[in-house]
Amino acid sequence: PAERGRAFAFSQFIWFSVIPVVALLGWLLVPRAPLGIAGWRWVTLAGSAGALLAWWLRRSLPESPRWLALHGRQAEAEKAMAAIEAIVARDLLELGGAPLPAPGPPRAAVAGRSSFREILRPPYRGRTLVLSIFNLMQTIAFYGFGSWVPTLLISKGVHITTSLEYAFIIAVANPVGPLAAMLIADRMERKWQLVWAGAAIGASMLLFAHQTNPALVILFGAMVTLANCWMSTALHNYQGEIFPTRVRARAVGFVYAWSRLSAAFAGLLIGFFLREGGAPGVALFIGGAMVVMMVTIGGFGPRTRQMALEEIAR
Repeated sequence: PAERGRAFAFSQFIWFSVIPVVALLGWLLVPRAPLGIAGWRWVTLAGSAGALLAWWLRRSLPESPRWLALHGRQAEAEKAMAAIEAIVARDLLELGGAPLPAPGPPRAAVAGRSSFREILRPPYRGRTLVLSIFNLMQTIAFYGFGSWVPTLLISKGVHITTSLEYAFIIAVANPVGPLAAMLIADRMERKWQLVWAGAAIGASMLLFAHQTNPALVILFGAMVTLANCWMSTALHNYQGEIFPTRVRARAVGFVYAWSRLSAAFAGLLIGFFLREGGAPGVALFIGGAMVVMMVTIGGFGPRTRQMALEEIAR
């Protein structure tokens, strides 16, 4: 439990390292038409090719020992756990640390089949509602800014080619966000990481919207990106911890689906506020979403720091 946040932050760093590459392709290709094909189509094709890499990586992922044990597959659970322990023991020895300590006393686990109704009943109903509202709001900031950076820059009078260049520079901050989050991923309560990330997004977005100096535009744009990446890193850690193993995939899939619904409408709303109020109007819209997110998570989200999954999800 003490290392899961840091480990996930590193995986986010790998994923977010792709974003500047796509932004660079956008800067180089969108104004052109290689082989007579519009540049944006090449960018989309390059981005979608990442699905093949994800498929290849997923083939080697082990199943959760907890899940295997809950489904009566004890031998497979023991094998998976032994493999994890061997890796941790080797890492400890390489770092000059103590040998792997003996296992603690076993914890009771609730076995049996799960159902969708379980996440809509106490004690998980409140968590389902909190994370559903949270996911509705967080997408407005994450995709509302990341996907609209070039258009927001154009609204500030930046030429389209230059806006793609600025967007690439801002996108370089994406892999830096998870690396910075690693420093506090397991030292600060995750719900408060989400609250502070939301505050940083709102404040940075307001500052970004009111800048005309290119250096400051890029600086505050990068700060919004860093805060968004911090929020994303803490988000996926957090929502993967507060439901029991037997129903976690179903519960996380349900609450995260609200972010897909939000993403479908966020672009339309960003366009509306951009037309009506320019970049400051968009900043107020994103800031308002962050306030709702902060109140929801800060006021009603459960704690998870330094707790075993069985303690959190009981």
